[in-house]
Amino acid sequence: MSVWNPDNIKDVAESLGIASLNDDVLSGLSMDIECRIREVLEEALKFVRHSKRTNLTTQDISQALKVLNVEPLYGYESNRPLRFGEASIGPGQPLFYVEDEEVDFEKLINAPLPKVPREISFTAHWLAVEGVQPSILQNPAAADSRNQDLVPKGPSANPNLAAISGADNVTVKPLVKHVLSKELQLYFTNVCSAILDENNEEYRVAALSSIRTDPGLHQLVPYFVQFIAEKVTHSLKNLFILAQTMQLTSALLDNKSFYVDPYIASVVPPVLTCLVGRRLGSSPDPLSHLPLRNIAAALLGSICKKYGKSSHTLKPRLARTCLKHFLDPTKPLGANYGGIIGLQAVGGSEVVRALILPNVKEYESLLREPWLDESSPKHAEADAVLTALVAALQALEDDSLGLMNGHANVPDEEQRRRLEEKVGSLVAERVFLMNRPRFVRAILDA
Repeated sequence: MSVWNPDNIKDVAESLGIASLNDDVLSGLSMDIECRIREVLEEALKFVRHSKRTNLTTQDISQALKVLNVEPLYGYESNRPLRFGEASIGPGQPLFYVEDEEVDFEKLINAPLPKVPREISFTAHWLAVEGVQPSILQNPAAADSRNQDLVPKGPSANPNLAAISGADNVTVKPLVKHVLSKELQLYFTNVCSAILDENNEEYRVAALSSIRTDPGLHQLVPYFVQFIAEKVTHSLKNLFILAQTMQLTSALLDNKSFYVDPYIASVVPPVLTCLVGRRLGSSPDPLSHLPLRNIAAALLGSICKKYGKSSHTLKPRLARTCLKHFLDPTKPLGANYGGIIGLQAVGGSEVVRALILPNVKEYESLLREPWLDESSPKHAEADAVLTALVAALQALEDDSLGLMNGHANVPDEEQRRRLEEKVGSLVAERVFLMNRPRFVRAILDA
């Protein structure tokens, strides 16, 4: 027996012009209607459960009808609960209808007008300029963003672990604020492995060329800077890795699409390490580290030339560091060599005139003993340092070419004596043997 009342079916049939229906037909239609309604309700309840709700709405019924490929009902979409009223059209024939809200025209007319909506407009502001967020009203305050950065993040971050361990004030700051795409991560891994591949020069050249010219790698700049710092710190005995990190640094600086200014403070220390480090490499050849120091000096000069205007303290700090390693008697000759070529690269003839030339004679006392002893293991390095000193002093000649007119006379003994008094006998002899009068005059007049 069906729960659905057959009289309802008979009423619908009479409204459609069907005067009489057999009782068996009414019973069959009632059971079919009950089955259809149950099927619709089961589908609608699925939407309720997946939406994590407990109330069945008309929207759920409409969605269920769509799923069953049945034309949905119209006119029952409402955000408020519907109130149904009952009216009687005859004995035993109730009629249910939706009660409409009655509106009082007098109250509606006397009600205050709503506010005029604002016109649609657009405003623009800088979210970030070259990676730096400006302090404007539209952006969060620096203190708020700093506090937010210090909050542990990620699915495994538990803020209660610090309290459990007894360190309530310990906070973890993430290393980076952005997430790299899988393509960039794969590119970074392959480029780093190619740069350090000692057996495949083609891969190394291709990787450095890509970094030097590709404009879409700005997001990888801090990762490359960190990679350089780590490799220089942990590979001081491997000249190949140190040289490759300097080549990578040069490629980063050569790429015009990169904005490296915020990372200069992190780029300079690895370069200085390769320039004035105490012990670089493990080769028995005492001069094997000099090419690396020359590359680092050229990089240091490029950094000063490119970023010296934006940071007024960059050149003085670098010159002070190089001068300290040049004149420190406790440093090995390799560090002294790096200090000399570093000073020349940082400031050119001005630094040579102000910092190297006045200290050449004093430094000669440290250089004389290993240079004169040809059997000493330090003789080759001492000769390289002496050559670097003379090469640095040649910047004075290049600077004074425009100030000299006519032909200079051949250096005589008087000039040689004055030269020895100014720069010491070792440097004076090396300069005098070059037979360049303009060079001698430039040193004496400096």
